[in-house]
Amino acid sequence: MNTKRGHPRIELFDIVNYILMVCMMFVMLFPFWYSVAGSLNEGMDYLRGGIYFWPRAFTLANYHAVFKDKTIWNSFFVSAAKSILGSLSACLVTALAAYAMSRPQLKMKKFYAILIAITMYFGGGLIPYFILINNLGLYNSFWVYIIPGLFSVWNMIIFRSFFVDIPGSLIESAKIDGANEYHIFFRIIIPLSKAVLAAILLFSMVGHWNSYFDSMMYTSSSSLQTIQLFLKRVITDSSAAASMAGIASRTIPAQVMKINPQTLKLAAMVVTAFPILCVYPFLQKYFVKGVLIGSVKQ
Repeated sequence: MNTKRGHPRIELFDIVNYILMVCMMFVMLFPFWYSVAGSLNEGMDYLRGGIYFWPRAFTLANYHAVFKDKTIWNSFFVSAAKSILGSLSACLVTALAAYAMSRPQLKMKKFYAILIAITMYFGGGLIPYFILINNLGLYNSFWVYIIPGLFSVWNMIIFRSFFVDIPGSLIESAKIDGANEYHIFFRIIIPLSKAVLAAILLFSMVGHWNSYFDSMMYTSSSSLQTIQLFLKRVITDSSAAASMAGIASRTIPAQVMKINPQTLKLAAMVVTAFPILCVYPFLQKYFVKGVLIGSVKQ
């Protein structure tokens, strides 16, 4: 955007950018908004079609029916605990490893770097991994959600890129004052790394919340079912949605005509996505700065 005689002049490039951004926003937001509109519409009326932007016959019966299912509450608790504990512990362990790799005095650092990099490209496969999980006693345990994901090579590289840019004089001054490595890490490095920590924490939390494969493969108890596995079963298994509708018809018979399996699926999708959407605004101010770590060198 240029100015001429004090008046702003919008370039064609800016206009095209605005149009493309609006189109991209619509493409990304419409599926979620479509689910919200459908979930707020009466079930029998929804079958007539034509619900795209606004509910035609507004009702909250679908959400009442979803929350009447006790399974979703247990799944919420499991996913919340998994996301919070898994993200915090993974950030701590990965940041500790990255801090060690960022220190020039670390012995055999090149050897460690090669070993870590190999894990990014080679793996044993699903069956050997399942056998390992079983032999470690993690199968059908809540810790199967936490321990295998404690370390991420990619996140370690991002952390290390940030830690390397922290002036070495700060660390040397702390050592002169008698601080050990743990004091330096927790009292100097961590407070200076809020941006990258927030970005990695958000990515990790979203990954934990959206994950269903580990729950499907490494647990068999319904008490360890995550919210995403619950949603998968509701969407793909018609009997699961029908069972939810049956529970609702027994507990809220006056609203039984306002729900059907399809609108229950949409309501379950919205309920599943809503908590993680609430986390983003609190980390937004750090997010943009965090994702740019390592992109600019001075």
